[in-house]
Amino acid sequence: PQAYLGLTINWGALFGWYGIKGSLQPSIVLPLYICGFFWTLLYDTIYAHQDKEHDVKVGVKSTALKLGESAKEWTSGFAISCIGGLALSGYNAAIGWPYYVFLAAASAHLAWQIGTANLSSPVDCSRK
Repeated sequence: PQAYLGLTINWGALFGWYGIKGSLQPSIVLPLYICGFFWTLLYDTIYAHQDKEHDVKVGVKSTALKLGESAKEWTSGFAISCIGGLALSGYNAAIGWPYYVFLAAASAHLAWQIGTANLSSPVDCSRK
């Protein structure tokens, strides 16, 4: 479900860009869309860990269940892909250096969230 959510909910990046700019610039918009996809996988995988027991009962095949013990490694990869997409999109849009300072801060925060997430604690997963 996290992958389908990521593919559908992030269409807003494409439509929003087109709505403001009147055209699609694939070198900017596609990395942004892909970034959103990985961002959705990242946050919703952590969030899904709070519902693992219910997912098993009702047969939902969440990323929390699929990734199991390697969820932190996978979410780290999702975070790297997300930040990489934002960096590429920003570079292709010729955004100045302050963007990358804030991107580095966001990267550090994501690393902290993933590193400190207790995937066995529904309360902590909800908080993260």
